[in-house]
Amino acid sequence: MTNTPAVKISQKETTRQKGSPKGSNPRLLSLDVFRGLTVAGMILVNNPGDWGNIYAPLKHAAWHGCTPTDLIFPFFLFIVGVSIAYALGSKKEQHADHSKLIFSALKRALILFGLGLFLSLFPKVFTEPLEAFSTVRIPGVLQRIAVVFFICAVVFIKTTKKTQFIIIASLLIGYWLMMSLIPVPGVGYANLEPETNLGAWLDRSILTEAHLWKSVRTWDPEGILSTLPAIATGLFGVLIGTWLKRKDREDSVKVTWMFTIGILSVLAGLIWDLFFPINKSLWTSSYVLYAGGLATMGLALCYWLIDVQGYRKGTKTFVVYGVNAITVFFLSGLIPRILSMIRVDMPDGTEAGAQVWLYKTFLTPYFSPVNASLAWAVAFISFWLIILWVMYKKNIIIKV
Repeated sequence: MTNTPAVKISQKETTRQKGSPKGSNPRLLSLDVFRGLTVAGMILVNNPGDWGNIYAPLKHAAWHGCTPTDLIFPFFLFIVGVSIAYALGSKKEQHADHSKLIFSALKRALILFGLGLFLSLFPKVFTEPLEAFSTVRIPGVLQRIAVVFFICAVVFIKTTKKTQFIIIASLLIGYWLMMSLIPVPGVGYANLEPETNLGAWLDRSILTEAHLWKSVRTWDPEGILSTLPAIATGLFGVLIGTWLKRKDREDSVKVTWMFTIGILSVLAGLIWDLFFPINKSLWTSSYVLYAGGLATMGLALCYWLIDVQGYRKGTKTFVVYGVNAITVFFLSGLIPRILSMIRVDMPDGTEAGAQVWLYKTFLTPYFSPVNASLAWAVAFISFWLIILWVMYKKNIIIKV
């Protein structure tokens, strides 16, 4: 997410290795790898063959708690923050260009938000447009990424590191106090239950049930109020990216401090969990610290191994995902919807979408239900790996 036009197909930006164009702003290879790992994880958990047969680590926590799957989204928002620090760090000093930078960030955010809405509308928008718009889910993953990206970009451009830290602390403490102390209208007391917490009430009041998560319609995991601590997750990444980008510190010092900060953040999150439980759907303050600490340590490990020690064997698999992250996330959400529109006659005389036909024809007869479901997800990742590899070889990066 560098300072380029809102949507653009560009020549491949090289990483910190041979071949970087003279005068270019080189990418951080470890960051692309970390982003690629995260996006591949997103696609894996979002595309099982059968939602009723999934291995436990690939499921979200039922409510409170945290599984590996629950770490994927905060890791991505953390990476968004790190990317902002790298992309805008040198431009921030040019105060005359601030308005231009903010406008560019706004354009990107609007495009991301629009792509998220399109996924929610598709394919019904082409067959029943009035129904599609009257029931479209307004929050969503891409929509949250858009909001977090824009606000974090503006905060980074306009404030100091000290102010950014204060904003993070204020968001986390303020959110905790709101969720823990403010009585919920119609309920009469503060609580953290799915349908009766303050965030759920606010989403129903402002967005209405028709525009919330279709699985429940009474609350939304990417709702309005929980976006506040999600912004803190992005700003966490901004601060880590600013530290990692410093040229007056040795790499060993950077990595040591990143591991230290990561460990302390995880411990703080676990302590806060005792009275404000770690919860991905509520994006609780303890969850921000816990996931942010793990993300910091994950990036530190990648940075030390890849950029400092030079262990790059096998990294290209994830780099190709990392440099076209938003593209593959959007298309991986669009293709299953298209496949569901293609109707196929099943052997039992029923009709199903092409994806169901492929799954039941080529996987379910040969694997156990849970392994067939995982095999479909792995095959889906492999399918996109081939496409992304070709794009990478042809120097095609679609920037949003």
